[in-house]
Amino acid sequence: MYALVADVARYPEFLPWTAAARVRKVTPREDGSELMEADLVISFKVFRERFGSRVELFPQERRIATEYLDGPFKHMRSNWAFRDVEGGCEVAFDVDFAFKNRLLQSAAEFFFYEAMKRVVRAFEERAEALYGTA
Repeated sequence: MYALVADVARYPEFLPWTAAARVRKVTPREDGSELMEADLVISFKVFRERFGSRVELFPQERRIATEYLDGPFKHMRSNWAFRDVEGGCEVAFDVDFAFKNRLLQSAAEFFFYEAMKRVVRAFEERAEALYGTA
């Protein structure tokens, strides 16, 4: 599951509303972690926005941390943590964000829970397609 989430370039293949993804650069670090800069284009009906993120990949800890670089947000941070459990993998995910535009912020707050359910389901379906069921 860690590899699936870390593979940002493939998000448009399966994530809802992800129209495009581009990895700007990846910088390996001495401790085995990597620093990635990536852009996502999110498209939903008339809304289409590009935003850049700094993605820190910690494969030994099985953890991914993202932070907003540029685009429509005031701020955006997310954290992923992966833990093996019997028969599969437990994934913890949290996100904190706010849009600069009040209208976008209101819309996001209204649809956030349903949107996150669809995103989680998309990751689960992609994992099943790639790795099968446990």
